[in-house]
Parts: sequence; structure tokens; C-alpha cells
Amino acid sequence: MKKIFSIVGTVLISISLMGQQELITQGDSSYNNEMYTEAISNYEAVLEQGFESAQLYYNLGNAYFNINNLPAAILNYERAKVLAPGDADIDFNLNIANSMIPDKIEAVPEIFYIQWWKSLRSSFNLHIWTIASISIFALFVLSAGIFFLSQIIFMRKFAFWAGILLILLSIACFSMTYTKYDIESKHLQAIVFDPTITVKSAPNKMGKDLFVIHEGTKVFILEEINEWCNIRIANGSDGWLPATSIKRI
Repeated sequence: MKKIFSIVGTVLISISLMGQQELITQGDSSYNNEMYTEAISNYEAVLEQGFESAQLYYNLGNAYFNINNLPAAILNYERAKVLAPGDADIDFNLNIANSMIPDKIEAVPEIFYIQWWKSLRSSFNLHIWTIASISIFALFVLSAGIFFLSQIIFMRKFAFWAGILLILLSIACFSMTYTKYDIESKHLQAIVFDPTITVKSAPNKMGKDLFVIHEGTKVFILEEINEWCNIRIANGSDGWLPATSIKRI
């Protein structure tokens, strides 16, 4: 009986993958024929089935860009970047799209080592950081084993200093992994989709008007209360706006 269920499951998965590939192929064909709306429908249908990839989000972003839907284009480029950080094509198109939005927000200068830390964290996706963390910790355990079990003085000294270095690297990697997981799993970054939205001082319409931002602007979500999000923009300014005015990356 288990074997039958396994075979049926495999067949269903194969059919699903074939359907997804067919939708992607149709989407690519529509895109190449400049039928961008149809391409978007096909790509979105694949995402609704639970499949995602950097290439799919990238293609979807390009399709939205070609119909001048900048917020949707930026959102999908950002989602592609999460899965493939450092991809030159994604970065190039994302920079072009960002250059076309109304808001030109200067980021708050950060201390060099904080910039370096964030840049390093963004250089690899969550999967790679997870593998690196586990691998380095495994090497630390191996070094500890050599230190405690080896009878050779040189090996014990080498294992001791290697263990010190590896535990520091392991802590750093686990920190990178946890921070990246926290940001991505909670979807703490978002793109504004309202053409114009006024950021408030409190999570309600009666709050004082603080500043105005426009569609396509990237925000960092600090907290959410009663369908309102406390957000911060790149220059450090923060306030509240309706959760419906943004879409999470």
C-alpha cells in the first residue's frame, strides 16, 4: 500500500512540475512576443502553485517593468535578489527601476564595519549561510575531538588554535544566518504600492502627518498593529502607514 501511495505521489508531483514548466514556457513565449500581460498571468500562476526561483521573479519583474508597473517590477526584482544575491542582471535592472521612482532618499551613513557586515550578509542567500554555519561548527567539533583525543603535542596545539578560530567564525556565521532568516521569514522589508501615501505619527488616520512617500519606495517594517505598519525608510525617518499600502518582499 505504501508503495502505491509513493508511486501516485511521484506521478502527481511529475504532473505538477510539467504544468509549471508549461506555464513558464508560455510565459517566456508571451514575453518574447511582447505580450507582457499574458506573460505576467503565466508567471503569477506558477507562483500561486508554490514554485519560486530567482529567474522566475526576475522575468516577472521584467514583464511588469515593460508595462510601466514600477512597484511590481521592483518588488519582484527584490524577491529575485533574495534568492540570488549578487546577480549582476538583477542588480542592474533593479537600479534602473529604482532610478525611475519619485522618491530619491539618501541612506543614513553607517560606520564602515556595519556597512561591511551588512554587505557580507547580503552577498549570499540563506541556504548558503546555513550550510556555512553547520560546516564550520562541524569543523570546530572535529578540532575539539582532535584536541582531547590526540596524543601528539603539535596536533593538540594546532587543534586548540584552530578551534578558537572556528568557534569565532561559527558564531559570526550563525549570527548572519539568524539575522537573514529573521528578515526573510518575517518579510520585514516591503515596497510601497500606493501612488502617494502620507506616513502618520500613530497607527490610525488621526495621527499627525509626518512625511509623504510614493510607490516603489522600499521600507523596513518595525512592527505591525491593527492593520498598520510602523516603517522606516533609508534616511532613518519612521512612522505609520496602512498595511494595505505595501507589499512585503
